[in-house]
Amino acid sequence: MSLAHYRTLGRSGLKVSPLCLGAMTFGEEYGIGSDAASSTQVLQRYLELGGNFVDTANLYNGGHSERIIGDFIAANPAQRQRLIIATKFSANMHPGDPNTGGASRKAIINACEESLRRLKTDYIDLYWKHWVDAYTPIEETMQALDDLVRCGKVRYIGFSDTPAWRVAQAQMCALARGWAPLIALQIEYSLLQRTVEGELIPMALEFGLGVTPWAPLRSGFLTGKYSRTQAVAESTGRAPWIARNANAVGFRVVDKLKEIAASVGASPARCAIAWLCGKPGVVSPIIGARTLAQLDENVGGLDVHLSAAHVAALDDVSVPTLNFPAEMLKFAVLTSYGGMTINGNQLGPSPFEDRQKK
Repeated sequence: MSLAHYRTLGRSGLKVSPLCLGAMTFGEEYGIGSDAASSTQVLQRYLELGGNFVDTANLYNGGHSERIIGDFIAANPAQRQRLIIATKFSANMHPGDPNTGGASRKAIINACEESLRRLKTDYIDLYWKHWVDAYTPIEETMQALDDLVRCGKVRYIGFSDTPAWRVAQAQMCALARGWAPLIALQIEYSLLQRTVEGELIPMALEFGLGVTPWAPLRSGFLTGKYSRTQAVAESTGRAPWIARNANAVGFRVVDKLKEIAASVGASPARCAIAWLCGKPGVVSPIIGARTLAQLDENVGGLDVHLSAAHVAALDDVSVPTLNFPAEMLKFAVLTSYGGMTINGNQLGPSPFEDRQKK
């Protein structure tokens, strides 16, 4: 597979690459990124490989990420139509002002205008709500986003880092009123973060939302470069994100990942990306890259083929503990349809089968 094997994003006609280029590392203000020249090289290389989907946010490196993309567009105006630019609102870029953060009408329109100026474009292809705003009615948020779509400043909308019930509420609100619907969902998802399989993924499948997972390598931990004997030490702001995985569960998953990677002749990172690309609902995992070598390594995940046995082994070693009623629902399916084959799924026996026979 290549980056030019495009996929429609959710229930829309928007065609995106099977891997999205994350631009959180565009700029050095967070201490984890690259300068403008290196970031531009990564973006150019991604486009040369056939990629067309770039994800950023107003917050990333204090707006520098958007400015780097904007400078690229200004220098290469012919690339604008090809690029699918996704950015986010919600973060407050003017600390102390309660009306420039969150998801109110005033905040959304202000954030959109500022992002458009930094991106040096007159429209945003995909506009994400970055996270939940507990102080704004969802109807206000969705109507403001619909207004941006209707006036042409935004083409499509999506939600990031939002509970399933809130996404469902927003989508039903939009559909009932004839407003622009959500087409995509951005969530953390990887071999070490699978709790989204409890409610967020089933919800996305039901509503036809294309899933674009962030942190597919769990901040680099799934590259396999960390060991039990080597303390996780990073001089950058990534340290807490990496250290959270340095435990028995994390290393058990990495051990299995390394084993399977060796058997297929690929790196652990590429296998982790290949595993994620095959999950239901996943359209375009977001890969980060500070260097051209990192970009080429991550894109190589599209060339890895994992057998059903490989996938099952990775599934087993990384099985998550899900919130209620996830386990109860498995029991309910078997109680209702035990021993039957439904939609191609051969189900196990009912837990009450022996009692019913009696």
